[in-house]
Order: sequence, then structure tokens, then C-alpha cells
Amino acid sequence: MLEFIQLLKQRYQSVLSQLSDESNKSLFQQRIDDLILAEAFLRKGQMLVNTPDYPLQIAVVGPTQAGKSSLVNALLSSTVASVSPLAGYTMHPQGFCDGVTLADCGGLQWYFGRFQQMSQSQLPKDRHDCYSLALNTTNSAFLPDGVLWDTPDFDSIDSMNYREGVIRTVALADIVILVVSKEKYADQSVWDVMADIDVMQQPTIICLNKLSEGSESLLINSLKDKWQNTRKDGFPEVVPLYYQKQTGKPEWPNHQQLQRLAKLVNRKLQSRLEQDLLQKHWQYWLEPVRAEHAALKDWHGLIDQVIQQGLDSYQRDYLNHPHHYETFQHAVAELLNILEIPGLAGLLASTRRILTWPIKKMMSIGKKRLHIADSSQEITVLNQIAEHVLIQMADRLLNQAEQNRQSQWWKDFSVLLRTQRSAILNDFANATQSYHLGFQEEVENTANRLYSKLQEQPTLLNSLRATRATADAAVIALALHTGGIGMHDLVIAPAMLTVTSLLTESALGSYMKRVEKDLKQRQLNTVKELLFTGCIKQKLQELSGQLSSTTYFNISPEQVEQAEAQLKEKRHGLRLF
Repeated sequence: MLEFIQLLKQRYQSVLSQLSDESNKSLFQQRIDDLILAEAFLRKGQMLVNTPDYPLQIAVVGPTQAGKSSLVNALLSSTVASVSPLAGYTMHPQGFCDGVTLADCGGLQWYFGRFQQMSQSQLPKDRHDCYSLALNTTNSAFLPDGVLWDTPDFDSIDSMNYREGVIRTVALADIVILVVSKEKYADQSVWDVMADIDVMQQPTIICLNKLSEGSESLLINSLKDKWQNTRKDGFPEVVPLYYQKQTGKPEWPNHQQLQRLAKLVNRKLQSRLEQDLLQKHWQYWLEPVRAEHAALKDWHGLIDQVIQQGLDSYQRDYLNHPHHYETFQHAVAELLNILEIPGLAGLLASTRRILTWPIKKMMSIGKKRLHIADSSQEITVLNQIAEHVLIQMADRLLNQAEQNRQSQWWKDFSVLLRTQRSAILNDFANATQSYHLGFQEEVENTANRLYSKLQEQPTLLNSLRATRATADAAVIALALHTGGIGMHDLVIAPAMLTVTSLLTESALGSYMKRVEKDLKQRQLNTVKELLFTGCIKQKLQELSGQLSSTTYFNISPEQVEQAEAQLKEKRHGLRLF
């Protein structure tokens, strides 16, 4: 699951980099933030599986100039957190170990992923993918043993640059301390963040900072209303922090508040909370992915339609065409070569002996004759159908681009088809040639089948051998083998017509029709499998994999199904890998 969330986040980031629509940009950025939160929360879960007693993590979060760093120093009874009146002064997550050692916090580098751990003094101003971890050398009277995190603000102009650090730190936290001032407590950004982390059910305390005496009651009531409109859990404890004119620093009033809050931390809920977080956003995250899947399904539907139309054209224009269909006549010509015709045996043998080596070689390998393929009406018809199929597909893509909300998707497919058209047709032509040569074995099998049946009819067999028409047809059949006559000429040759009529009108007529029907069916199945499905359909389906990975998600339905299976597999938790 973690791998799928990372993949989805990366694809969102790639697609966002290519978006021009500002409204979609904002929408995609919010989804990326949610995915970063989910990824970090899953990482936390894996870290807790490996180290169940991992040190407690407390995150101080809030809007700009709320006094977060000053509060961190007050809680640590130290001055380790840098403070400044300037907005956005803290740009990196900064952790302070209190009552635990740095060694106790091994695993943070894996948790933060691409973020680099650096010392506090070396945190760069021009890089935001960093964090620091340091020891608090004073003993805090306010904190339970663990790590206290000072975080950047989440609402300044520059906060987008370091927002990921805030998200990762909040996801790591077992306890959240929300710091707001009387000027900032009502900002929508504050409540957007609190809504985002609601599902993680972290024990929370609100620090209302920079107060003047007597103002807290009204503000607390307002805070309560906003909390109840945003969150499903109960309203947390509010700690008023009054402005100290002498020191300018806040003073934490109660030594036991955070210790009591720490007792509410229940890490056994982690796996269920992970599942709740994913299910909360799952359908929303996958909206554009499913839109691509719907378009892809329509694309495959179009492919099936044009492929079926191509097969229908093949049957109409070749298999069932009274003048174009030649394959069965070829089988009859092969039958004549099998017959031992008195008076012609010497001629046939003599002719075969003087054939050149290449022709003899072709005849020895299943009698696959290139000159037969070169003159084949079937190959001509198939290549014409393939070209027509691609023309139909191009027209349908343009219609989809005009009518469908995924118009750019269809336009890009149209461009891909246009650029790949020649290569697809060339591959089809080569596949057709190979099919036609390979199918000669079926033709020869049909001829042998007819000859076996003829042997059951000795009178008819002798009649064929005795007729002058048979001798003429045999010479023509031999000419076909040697390239002296094309397949089309063979079909209309008078001698061949005579032989065909004789067989059809004999007692063998119904059997001949059955054999021809079987041959056509095998031919249709072979053409469908090798040419229309194995070539054109496959080439068209492969176009979807050539869509730009920076413009489209290109996450397959199978990948989504596998991820969703993991969600359903464990009702009370997630299998991460």
C-alpha cells in the first residue's frame, strides 16, 4: 500500500507540473498534500511495527507569528529554538530530544524519506527538504520524555515551499499542540489543517497565545464553535498564554497537562487509523485515475468495434465473395498434384527434376510458395481492410475528442495513431504475408482430406484420372507450383472450373461443401487471431502505454485493484507491503 500511495503521489506531481488550469492546480496540490500525509502516516505505522516503544513525538504547529518557537523554548526551559519577529523564519522541522537520546530516535531518516537530517546550525535557507534533531541539555519540567518538534508555519506566502516538512512532522506526532494567537485563531488555514488531521485522532491541546487579561473567555467560545464545525472529536483543553510584557515570552502554566495528554496516546489504534485515513480520501484521490480508466475502456471498446467491422469486411469481401475467394480452389489444385494421373507421371517427374533449387526448396518446406502469396487476392483484401480500419479509428477518435470531457486524452491518442499508422500497416502487411505462407499447410491438409474421401469413391477417382480436363488442370496446377500462373488465373481457368464442377456435382458434392466451410472457418479464426487480434488490436492497445507519463497517470486498473484488495484484506489494519 505504501508503494501505491507513493506512486499515486508521484503521478500527481508529474501531472501537476504540466497543468495550465489554475483551478485544477489548486485541486491537485491539495490531493498531493493529502497523499504526503498518508504516506508519512503509513511510514510511521511501519516504524512503530519495527519499534513499538519508539519515543513519544510532540509537534507544535500553527500559523505564522503565532509564537511556536517561543513556546517550544518555554516547554524545553531552554533557548534552543531560534525565534524571530519575521514571518517564515522557521523553514525546517526541528526536533529536540528531551529525556531521550539521539540514538533512541534511529529510524527518523527512513521516516522522512528524501529529507536530509542536518545539524540545526547547518540548515540551509535555500533548501527545504531538510530537518534537524538535537538534544535538549536542560531538564524540562513540562514535557514527558520524547521529542518536541518546532515546525514551519503553514499559511505564509512561502509556506508552499516547506509545507511538506510540516505535513510529515504532523503525521509523525503522537500529540499535537496547536498554537494560535488572538489575531490568527480564526484563519481558515488553521482549520483546514485541523480538518486534514482529524482522522488521525491525535490527542491535542490548543495554546491561545499573546492574550491580554480578560479576553480569553470570548475567544475560547469562538474556538469551540470552530472546532465543532471542523472536527468530530471532543473539544480539547485550551491553555491561555498571556503576553509577558517584561520578557516577551510565554509561560506554560501547568506542569502536568502534557503528561496527562501523553497517557491518552494509544498506538494500538495506528493500523485502524491508517485504514480510516485512506478510505476517507480513496475515491477522491482516484477520480482522475478512474477517468483515464473510463476513457481507456471506451478506447478498448472502439478497438473491438473496428476489429469486428474489419472481420465482417474480410468475410464479405473475401471468404464469402463469389469471385475473390481462392483458397479452396488452391486446395483443389493441391489435390490434383496428389493424384497419380496416368500418362502424366513422367511429365510431372521430369518437370520437377529440372526445377531450380530455390523452387524445390520452397516446395520441400511444406510447399510454401512465395509467388502464390504475391498474387493472392486475399492479401490484397486484407491490406485494404487494415487501412480502412485505421481510417475508421482516426474518425472515431476525432468524434470522441469533440464530445468527451477527456478531450485532450482522445486528441493525444489521435496524434499517436497518426504517427504510428505507417508502422502499424507495415507490421500488418508483414504479418499477413507470414500468415498466408503458414496457412498453406492447412490448404494441403484440406487437399489430403479430399483425396482420402476420393479413395472411398474409386469410380469418381478413376473418372478424374481419365478425363482430359483433369490432365489440363494438372498442368495448370504444376504451373501454379512453379510460378508460371497466378492464383487468380488458376481460379478462372476453364480446366479448373471443369474439375470443380465435376467434384461438386458428384456424390462428393455435399462433402466438398462441408470441407470448404471448415476451411473458411479455420481461415477466419486464424486471420482473427494472428492478424486482427495479434497485430492490429495489439498495436492499438499498446498506444495507451505511449501516452506521456508526465501528462497522464498511466496507473492500470490492475494496480488499483491490487491496492484496493489490500484495503479489504485486513478490516482492522493494513498490510503495507
